[in-house]
Amino acid sequence: MTGKHLPDLAMHPELSPLGKTSAYVEQYDSSLLFPIPRLAKREEIGVPANLPFFGSDFWNAYELSWLNARGKPQIALASVSVPADSPNIIESKSFKLYLNSYNQTRLESADELRQRLVRDLSAAAGASVGVRLVLPEAFGQEKMGELEGYCIDNLDIEVDTYQPSPALLRTSDEPPIEETLVSNLLKSNCLVTGQPDWGSVQIRYRGAPIEREGLLKYLISFRQHNEFHEQCVERIFMDITRQCRPAALAVYARYTRRGGLDINPFRTSFTQAAPANTRTARQ
Repeated sequence: MTGKHLPDLAMHPELSPLGKTSAYVEQYDSSLLFPIPRLAKREEIGVPANLPFFGSDFWNAYELSWLNARGKPQIALASVSVPADSPNIIESKSFKLYLNSYNQTRLESADELRQRLVRDLSAAAGASVGVRLVLPEAFGQEKMGELEGYCIDNLDIEVDTYQPSPALLRTSDEPPIEETLVSNLLKSNCLVTGQPDWGSVQIRYRGAPIEREGLLKYLISFRQHNEFHEQCVERIFMDITRQCRPAALAVYARYTRRGGLDINPFRTSFTQAAPANTRTARQ
C-alpha cells in the first residue's frame, strides 16, 4: 500500500487490514497506517458539522519494542491521544502492524521513537496527536481503577433488544439533577470483522433525571451492533442528547484490549479535565 493511494482507500473500511491475513513487517513503515474518515459515520449518526462535543480517543499500546543503536531490544508502554475533531480515526489493526514495524528498527533513543509516533500518527489522523511513553523503570507507577459513578448493572430488567434503540431512553418529571452513571455491560462488534468488543461506559450529565432501567436497556442494545469504538460512543452521545436533552453531557468508554491495544473514546459537551486514562481491571 503506497501513501499516494491511501486517501482513496481510506474511504472504505473493508479495504483495511481488518479480517485479512497480514505479513508482519519488522522494519519501520509508516505507510501501514490506515486512516478512516469520521465524516460518513457522523452523518449517519446525525452528528452536526458544528460538533456538539469535544474530547479525545485515548489509545494504550502494551506491545511496543524497538532496538537501540547497538541492536539491544527496548520496550515501553505508549499512551496516544487523538483529538475528537480530527478528520480521521486510525484503523486498529493497521495501528498494530505499524507498531510492530519497529520491532527490528534501530533508533538512537526513546525520544526519537516518540517523535516518529507523533509525526506519523498526526499525519494519519489529520490533526496533532499526543504521545506519552512509559519506560520500564516507571512501570510500577502505572495505576488501575474503575470508572467513577453509580453502577446501574444490578437493576432487575428484562431485555429483548440487541440493536441500538434510542426509544428506550426516557427522562422523568423530577427536578434537574447532576449525576454520573456507569455500566460494565457494553458490548458491540467490529464494523468489519464482527468480532466482539467489550467495554465499560460512564455517562455524566446535568438535566432531567434519566430513567436508569431504560438507560441500561439502551446500553445493552448495542450487543449485536457493528461499529467502531469511537462511533459507538458518538452514537450514545447523540442519542442521549436527542432523547433526554441534558444541559450538559459526557460519555466515556473504556474497551478491553485487542492485539495489544485498547481504545477509550471520550466525548463531552462541557469544559472539564480530561479523564486520567486509568486502566480498568478488565483492560
